[in-house]
Amino acid sequence: MQTLNHSSYLALREGAKVLEADGSGDKVLLLQDGRYLKLFRRKRLFTSALLLPYACRFAHNTEALLKRDIPCPTVLGVYRIASIARDAVYYSPLEGQTIRHLKTVGEEVDTLRFELGAFIARLHEKGVYFRSLHFGNVVLTPENTLGLIDIADLRCQRRALSDTKRLRNFAHLLRYKEDRHWLLERDAGADFIEGYSQGLPANRRTSLINALRLLLA
Repeated sequence: MQTLNHSSYLALREGAKVLEADGSGDKVLLLQDGRYLKLFRRKRLFTSALLLPYACRFAHNTEALLKRDIPCPTVLGVYRIASIARDAVYYSPLEGQTIRHLKTVGEEVDTLRFELGAFIARLHEKGVYFRSLHFGNVVLTPENTLGLIDIADLRCQRRALSDTKRLRNFAHLLRYKEDRHWLLERDAGADFIEGYSQGLPANRRTSLINALRLLLA
């Protein structure tokens, strides 16, 4: 992590568009060069962010995903900005459109549901547990592959996820009513379930798919 002084920070963000903010200040900036600056603050005095700041987690997660051939943003720099009590990650975005956008305008929605199921199976088989899994964080790239954005809240392990972690991850995905409705509006999620099933090893397929059907019911 590099130190960024206040004048350098102001120069970097000159002319930026604020995409996300809260009562504590800016959170995501779209810079003039088309890249992004995501700002993180430590919310509590004693937190795991002391050992591994969120900006560093974001950068580490891009490395872990790339090793697993999962498309994601490209990190260009990780900074500590003492003058505003923030850490920051400077990155190039993953080009494409989110599932949340595509589900409202796309014509091949059944195919999109299938591909989303297959993609999530791939994540789970590669040991990726993404707590912020939702349609706004999954992107269809110009190369017609799915990838992830906003990845600070993500963990990667060497082995495939356990059944318990998979179902917990699906619960995160289904917590938005409009997303759940879209998944289930055709044959109770048949395309999504079929896509997920295709990405599983045969010896785990039956138990996981039965559990997923119960969760979707």
